[in-house]
Amino acid sequence: MNMSFLTSGMMLAFAAFSSFSISDAYSKLLAGQLDPFEVAFSGGIFGFLIIPFIRRPDESYRDIFSPQRPGMWLVRAVATFASTAASVEAFMLLPMPEALSLMFLMPFFVTVLSVTLLHEKVSGWAWLSVILGFIGVLIVLRPGMRELHLGHLCAVIAAVANAVGVIAYRLAGNDTPRLSLFGSSLFGPLVGDGLLMLAHAHWPHGLKTWLFLFGYGFLAALGQLLMMMATARAPANRVALPQYSQMLWAVAFSYFLFHQPLDNWTIAGIIVVTLSGMLNWIRQRISFERLAIRERRERRRHLHDPQASTGRG
Repeated sequence: MNMSFLTSGMMLAFAAFSSFSISDAYSKLLAGQLDPFEVAFSGGIFGFLIIPFIRRPDESYRDIFSPQRPGMWLVRAVATFASTAASVEAFMLLPMPEALSLMFLMPFFVTVLSVTLLHEKVSGWAWLSVILGFIGVLIVLRPGMRELHLGHLCAVIAAVANAVGVIAYRLAGNDTPRLSLFGSSLFGPLVGDGLLMLAHAHWPHGLKTWLFLFGYGFLAALGQLLMMMATARAPANRVALPQYSQMLWAVAFSYFLFHQPLDNWTIAGIIVVTLSGMLNWIRQRISFERLAIRERRERRRHLHDPQASTGRG
């Protein structure tokens, strides 16, 4: 795979996870004001605002409802519904860094699924990275030393669902219309969360509430778009790695916005989780630089020795 193409995919993934992080902060600001399923449903509504900006000239709006591969479309829709509902509940119940530390199990699930379903090659460094991340999660949670509750379960469900969504994007192929890919990420929350919110929904009151809902929905949709573009440019196990940048956002929000300081164990676990992501990132950068150096040497050798490029001696 071309190095610049791969790098652009990972940069798009960084931007996607930044959008997700700010969107998650908006959902936490709505805790106690609205039902989590209503928040996730409203996010789907506002997500439609981004559709005109992603439609290609050769695409029809009917592509939203006419997937080329209905099975993968349904898998993406269900995965997005599960991830949005579970993540909203987790962020409402847990401090953001704690919820994210569990959601950081996603690279582990993506790596496993990319090997078993996509037959992608995963290096030993990638496996070491996800195992180290898992250890960091255990440090944060300290199972057996503290009580675990619904928020922790929801965070794990969100991690699994997000991993399934990443794999589904890869299985859809690059020839699938973007509107079809994006439509599945909207209709999943609209249908699933719409049904689950009926028992407790009420009309949002106040401009601030509406602004929070808009910020949550629009940025979540933008993140889905960026992630969709990223998975078309890089292998699924590498697209998952920039998720660790979300922890920087979560710690900043926890301290300065929600005033929820972290204990020493949580800080230690966060450091381990973050280092696990950086480990494979640094290794990949070194490999890419070596590959680029070899390619430059080959080009210079062919320029100085034209017979080498034709195979004549």
